[in-house]
Formats: sequence, structure tokens, C-alpha cells
Amino acid sequence: MFIRIKTFAILLPALLLLPAWTIEAGAKKPAREPYVFKKILELAHTPVKNQARTGTCWSFATVSFLESELIRLGKGEFDLSEMFIVRHTYPLKAASYIRRHGLTNFSQGGQSHDVIDVIKIHGLVPESVYSGMVVDEKRHNHGEMAAVLKALLDAVLQKRGGRLSQVWPQALEQLLDIYLGPAPESFTYQNRSITPRRFADEILNLDLEAYIELTSYSHHPFYQRVHLEIPDNWSFYDGYYNLPLDEFQAIIDHALENGFTVAWDGDVSERFFSSQKGYAIVPERDWEDLSRAEQEAEIVSPVPEKQVDQEMRESSFADFSTTDDHLMHIVGTARDQTGNLFYLAKNSGGTDRKHQGYVYMSVPYVRLKTVAVMVHKDALPEAIATKLGLR
Repeated sequence: MFIRIKTFAILLPALLLLPAWTIEAGAKKPAREPYVFKKILELAHTPVKNQARTGTCWSFATVSFLESELIRLGKGEFDLSEMFIVRHTYPLKAASYIRRHGLTNFSQGGQSHDVIDVIKIHGLVPESVYSGMVVDEKRHNHGEMAAVLKALLDAVLQKRGGRLSQVWPQALEQLLDIYLGPAPESFTYQNRSITPRRFADEILNLDLEAYIELTSYSHHPFYQRVHLEIPDNWSFYDGYYNLPLDEFQAIIDHALENGFTVAWDGDVSERFFSSQKGYAIVPERDWEDLSRAEQEAEIVSPVPEKQVDQEMRESSFADFSTTDDHLMHIVGTARDQTGNLFYLAKNSGGTDRKHQGYVYMSVPYVRLKTVAVMVHKDALPEAIATKLGLR
């Protein structure tokens, strides 16, 4: 568990004298850290985990978000099973893929609402009860499993027998049991036998209807629930609340300031997003506008960033500059040495990266590259909640 921290940013004037891009012959690393962060707010959350070689960030980020919710609500600190969610999501995803004749997405990805949906149906279990690690691997590795599952479904769709059999779901379940292990029907918790459904209802007792997803795109009407057109929205969920960008950001800020963390879904494919360096920015100058020498140089001090508005955000989504790549868990804020605000995101790539597995995302980056967020509805400012009919 972490403590709420408030402090002032420390300015380092010496760094400001350096050019943003410095070319150092033969140097692979900058002479000094380009960004020096000072946390100003860090909300309670559980330790960083490692999704390893899987596309299950959506489960890791959202489960982490729910673990913070349990702490916020005074229910204690839990280590919940991400793979229990993954195990129960695949059959739902497969059914959608088959019913649409394969003309939809079947991959390892997903969205925050997938976690909520599985808990509503199947409940949840602690990590100690179900790790999803039955294959002889030291870390999660779903590459082979995902390929085998997809091959099964595509073979079914070929209708070799003239029509679909009704036994393919059993084959899918057996494959999932082989790769991930059978999901427990009951387990021992605090010296008593309990089912995943009862564990979720009685021990965790979260109001799952209170968790909402929000987005901000002008090709949909604002202040309404819309369908977000991204491949990993495989269930065609149309419940994203759509807001103007300034109000969308205001919700993130208001949530954090009032003790609510945020499940974040967005684009991490940018050249200036780096989990290895531990920060994500949107420089004022696009990569294509830099000279080759500048592209090969290292950033050695904070660079000016774009002023992101609704039009820029919409254009980025429309031309696929912004894509739905990754989910993380925003747990706080920080400032760099020039005083610029950043959001502190808990990643799911282990702790052997910069900042022990956390990433600092600038305000322009979040405004431009966020696809959607999940928050508790009580995290919304009163005026915005009223516009959405949530008050």
C-alpha cells in the first residue's frame, strides 16, 4: 500500500540551458536523465506485476484498478487473479467470433468492461488460487495458445461437415484447461470453502454497476453512450460515455484529486513512448519533421510539447496515428524539473524497467493518446455527472 504524497516540484535550472536534442558522438545514452520527476500524488495501489509474453494488459490494468478500489473502500489489500478473467473471457470471445462468421476480432486483447462482465458471470478468485501457469514456463506466455485457439475456430468456420458442430465449445474449453488450467469451481478461503461467485459477492462486494468507461471523439455525439470502434472492443460494447476533451481530462484530474485511480486505455506505439525510459511525451515537432541527426540523437532535457485540442485528437484517431494498443493503471501525478504535469501509470511489464515498472505520461500525451478510461462514477465532477444523467 502506498501513502498519499504532496510536495513541490524541484527545478533544475542547469538542465534548461541544454538544447532539447543533443548529438553526442558514439553515445548510446544521454549524459544525464532527460526528465527528472517528483511525485506530487500517489494513491494506494498494489505492486507491479508482469503480463510477460501475453496480450492481457487489459486484465492486468483493470484488476489492478479494482484492487485499488478495494483499498479505497476500506476492504483491504487483495492480490486477485488476472488469468481467471482471461480464462473465462476466451469462451465469450470465441462465441462472438463464430456467430459473426469470423468477421470480427479474436485476439489476446480486450477492454476494461470485459473484466467487469466476467466477474458478474463467474466471480473472481485470489492469485494464489488460480495463476494460469500450468505450462512449463517461468512467466506467462500465450503465443502458442492464442494461435491454437484461433486455428480451432477458423477450422470450425470451414464447415467441413456442411454445418457447424455443437461440440466445438467443448474442444475450446479443453484447450484452455490444457494451457491455463481448469478454473476452480470452489476453493478454501479463511478456512472455509467458497465459490468464485460468493468470493466476489461476499468478500469483495464491489458495486460493479458503478464502474463506467468514457471516451472523447467528435464523430460521435457528446454526452451520450456510444460504440467505440476499436478491434479489441470485440463484444461491440456501446456503453462508452462520450465527452468533449477538456471535460474528459477534467474527469481524470478530479478522480485523482479525490482519491480515485483510473484504468487507462491508449496508444503506446509512439516513438516518444518508452517503458524503458519511463516516460511518454508528444513533442511539438513530429518525428518526420526532425533531421536524421536529430532522430538519432538523444533527448537530454524536456522538450516543448503540442497543444492538443479536440480536432487534433479526432484526426489522430481517424488516420490511425492513435490506435488501441495497451492498458495501464493511473495511480498518481508528478511534475518534471520544469514544472510540467505528468500522470503516473502503473504498467504490467515487471519491475526491471525504468522507474520500477511505472511510466510518466505528459498531459499532452494523455489528451492525444488516451482511447478510453474506466472510473468509478463517483469520481466524476458533479456538473459532468449531471450532464451524463449519473446524478
